[in-house]
Amino acid sequence: MGAVPATISIQLAVADLGTTEAFYAGILELPVERALTSRGAPEHLVLRQDSLELIFVDEEAVGRAHPVLAERLAEYPKGVGMTLHVRVNDIEDVFDAVMEEDITVLYPLEEKPYGMKELWCFDPDGYLLVLEEPLRR
Repeated sequence: MGAVPATISIQLAVADLGTTEAFYAGILELPVERALTSRGAPEHLVLRQDSLELIFVDEEAVGRAHPVLAERLAEYPKGVGMTLHVRVNDIEDVFDAVMEEDITVLYPLEEKPYGMKELWCFDPDGYLLVLEEPLRR
């Protein structure tokens, strides 16, 4: 039985796939994979969770394939108005790694009254992430 195809795919343009992979797979310990690409297709990373797929593509490749987007990628900050909520394990360890790597934190690690520990930070490309772990009761 093969993998269930994604119901929703979100593509994010990133400056450097290696840095993105180190952050999402290394620090956040999420299942990020280098995708097999067909000839002429840009190299990219894929993170699959249930029926959601997050695709990270090099922004220069996006600009070459879609010249109208190249100007916008340079003109606007990435992720304006978008927040990605991501469940992680061992959020205290993630917080320590985020601080050690000098990643910009918007709101530090905090227990919320709705049963979550949350950390708000920006990924290496400026996308806003809310990292979450359910409180153990």
